[in-house]
Amino acid sequence: MQTIDVTPVVEARGISKRYGPTTALHDASFRVMPGKSHALVGRNGAGKSTLVSILTGLRAPDTGDVRFAGMAAPPLSDRAGWRKQVACVYQHATVIPGLTVAENLFINRQPGRAGMISWREMRRQARALLDRWRIDVAVDQTAESLSVESRQLVEIARALSHGVRFVILDEPTAQLDGIEIRRLFDRMRELQQEGVTFLFISHHLQEVYELCQAVTVLRDARHILTAPVADLPKTKLIEAMTGEATALNAIAASPSRRSAAQAALAMDDVSGLTYQSVTLAVSAGEIVGLAGATSSGRTEIAEAVAGLSCPASGSIRIHGQQLALGDVPAALALGVGCVPQDRHRQGLVLGQSIAENATMTISRGLGPMGFIVQSRRRVAARAAITRMGVVTSGPDQPVSALSGGNQQKVVLARAMASNPDILVLIDPTAGVDVRSKVQLLGIIEEQKQIGKAILLASGEIEDLRLCDRVLVMHHGKLVAEFSSGWDDHAMISAIEGVSSDVR
Repeated sequence: MQTIDVTPVVEARGISKRYGPTTALHDASFRVMPGKSHALVGRNGAGKSTLVSILTGLRAPDTGDVRFAGMAAPPLSDRAGWRKQVACVYQHATVIPGLTVAENLFINRQPGRAGMISWREMRRQARALLDRWRIDVAVDQTAESLSVESRQLVEIARALSHGVRFVILDEPTAQLDGIEIRRLFDRMRELQQEGVTFLFISHHLQEVYELCQAVTVLRDARHILTAPVADLPKTKLIEAMTGEATALNAIAASPSRRSAAQAALAMDDVSGLTYQSVTLAVSAGEIVGLAGATSSGRTEIAEAVAGLSCPASGSIRIHGQQLALGDVPAALALGVGCVPQDRHRQGLVLGQSIAENATMTISRGLGPMGFIVQSRRRVAARAAITRMGVVTSGPDQPVSALSGGNQQKVVLARAMASNPDILVLIDPTAGVDVRSKVQLLGIIEEQKQIGKAILLASGEIEDLRLCDRVLVMHHGKLVAEFSSGWDDHAMISAIEGVSSDVR
């Protein structure tokens, strides 16, 4: 019987990369087969970002090589050659907010003659491209008005227009709700049928099992395994990621010694579209974490406390006072400050200055009769810049000109500006550099020390380590509680539902 030799879409062979004394990747080899969704998983620092930078031609390996369809990768200087082989859609979109969808699709390669752009032809080609891949987005719509889901699809379409059939998705579900995740996965499956291959990077193993056919695990800068998803029990995958064996019955919820009567924040039997019968309490001087997969309901619960979403039933009390559900001004009035999930769409007005953004929640106190005294605003903004360690030329600098880490500091400054008793923090360190992450977590710890009650919903293990308690969500229900000092393996197992106690 003759066997068919299928050439990998991409193959990395013996890849190693060092940065000074730090080994970022050591002798990693793996291959991705055509028409598949191949997962790449590992804890932070495992080497995923380094591998992606090498697979996309942004970095050269110290040793080893990359091959596309059996052919050597282009030189790093040949950017056009790399764009024909691979594209990466990052967690935070790289589309230009002020440009239309059509302009983003054909940036730096607009159709036209004699140096004149044919806008009509560009819109026609953009519509044809989106129709070809069945992406329902208006070509004249500006990118800044798109949802996160639509921005990701536009980036995928742009990559496919270069002839790419290998697309890396870097945590694409991090800012999507459950319905959007389902739609994204449906589109990915359709594109797979059209011959597109995906490398799917995710922290959430249930997504790997739902979408992918193969998985590669990195741990401590080394390749640990590559295997078919169907042949790999979730317990073995967690063991490969953490280096620890699984004990299915080891997870037990640590009982809370705090009562709702003592709580600064109390939720009682709260239910919504993605969560059911949630009861929890957060005391002053305490950080309570909400952990779970992206679609577990953790984000929506936090948003309910901040008034960003409206539960269907149940009650939320702030210092014993009933909170009007789904009402942001009411939450602010009762002393709730919030860092929302998406700083670009929910946390910042990118066209305004640092001062305007940082003082948005206290504008009524910056002047008489609703008028803002600009000198007062600048004083307040300078104090926030100093307190948060924002790297900037001054309070009048546009917030859009800041790095991601400094933008997030401005969002946190805005949440803290009114001196709220309760802080709701949703993925507060997502998409920031390591230094900014350390600074942000330090500020959060300081807020706890001065008596703030903090509800922290995050998919980042490093964020959750800051918490006094972590409540784990699974399929919309609270299933486990951990006191501080938990180990990674037990936490990941609870998040992924790998326990007899997690249903």
